[in-house]
Amino acid sequence: MGKPTGFLELPRETPHKRSVEERVHDYREVYEPFDESLVRAQASRCMDCGVPFCQEGCPLGNRIPDWNDLVYRGRLREALDRLHATNNFPEFTGRLCPAPCEAACVLGIDDAPVTIKVVEQQIVDRGFEEGWIVPEPSEVRSGKRVAIIGSGPAGLACAQELARAGHDVVVFEKADRPGGLLRYGIPDFKMSKALLDRRLAQLEAEGVVFRCGVAVGTDVRADELASEFDAICLAVGALAPREVDVPGRELRGVHFAMEYLEQQNRVQAGEPIPVDERIDAHGRRVVILGGGDTGADCLGTAHRQGAREVVQLEIAAKPPESRSPSDPWPLWPNVFRVSPAHEEGGRRDFAIMTTRLEGEDGALKKLCGVHVREVTERGPTGDRKLFEPILGSELEIEADLLLIAAGFTGPEPSPLFADLGVALDTRGCVRADAAGRTSQRTIYAAGDAKRGASLIVWAIAEGRRVARTIDEELSGRYALPVVA
Repeated sequence: MGKPTGFLELPRETPHKRSVEERVHDYREVYEPFDESLVRAQASRCMDCGVPFCQEGCPLGNRIPDWNDLVYRGRLREALDRLHATNNFPEFTGRLCPAPCEAACVLGIDDAPVTIKVVEQQIVDRGFEEGWIVPEPSEVRSGKRVAIIGSGPAGLACAQELARAGHDVVVFEKADRPGGLLRYGIPDFKMSKALLDRRLAQLEAEGVVFRCGVAVGTDVRADELASEFDAICLAVGALAPREVDVPGRELRGVHFAMEYLEQQNRVQAGEPIPVDERIDAHGRRVVILGGGDTGADCLGTAHRQGAREVVQLEIAAKPPESRSPSDPWPLWPNVFRVSPAHEEGGRRDFAIMTTRLEGEDGALKKLCGVHVREVTERGPTGDRKLFEPILGSELEIEADLLLIAAGFTGPEPSPLFADLGVALDTRGCVRADAAGRTSQRTIYAAGDAKRGASLIVWAIAEGRRVARTIDEELSGRYALPVVA
């Protein structure tokens, strides 16, 4: 423990954000650099509580008290090694993870947890600045070949671990460049793509081969893959969007959130998008259906495109400002959260259900909805929550661009699953045990393809866990670390 009284002497502090007036005119990251002295001070607030609830709250089992202590003592190189021991990509999680570790921090009981994400990000950013992070290729080759389908965080983590264990790894990606949602789903103002490209270069130097623009199951048959590789890992994500089935859904101006976000990421990357295919919020009245992270990403993007006005609708009621008895510490709390995108403008409305969309000449002009209350329906298989319309609470919102950010139902349908013969669950996710083994020998699943849409930290953890399983079953050894 670095400073026994640190949490008593110092308040929680996070990096400053660039002003709204400045940042809505560009796509650079929102947060400003955090001075090293401030990082060390924040790390000193870790109280070494004996039972590391933060570590238990992290799906990766990050050894948070260890690297907090090392940062406080100025031993950042050692802190980086400790961080990388459990997390392949802390620069991603430090920017994108909602931080269940902070929710589980003992200091979080009174809502002032250690700024774990900030310390994590600063450690790895310093590591790159100092040149401490370099490729770590294996000196011994196993002669075994592994195919990984999907290049999101689960696929990348699995690929790096297996390559370092000495296996020949090929990552197949249907998009033209690797990264999955890290490249095409996350706006640049949340994470610069330069950080992704930097890690991809490291993986390639470690022997990972990327084959992009290849849809396995279509461009490459499953039987070809099975004959060429000793193991296959399915890390295809869960990108099938949840539909909003209401009259008027077919109107022009209605799009899924990922269509919108992917296109803007391509624009930022300098790719030419035909004018008649552009989904541009400039000067338009935008409605976003969904109050989660994807909805907030759409909100921030619409601000930067110059939307005339933006309304974000959520079918659930507004969460409380603080923890409720139903989700006590150290559980993840359902509380009202404000992202940087919400600070930039727009309106948020809760407990509203869309009933229909209206238009003129085939183009969207209006959203019609109704306020709802949540009710519980009791049934033979258990209780389920429903949303009941409140009579007389109908409303209309003028809109000419509607973005559906209502979540994801599971992996996108693909002939690949049937061709490989893997079993699926009722959501269309790949059935696999805790170690990633599917119903077919030599075929494994990791990340959202197995869990359904989840957190980036879970994806990395599952990629690491499946890599360990594959390595053990291909080589009969236990070389890769155990994942929490």
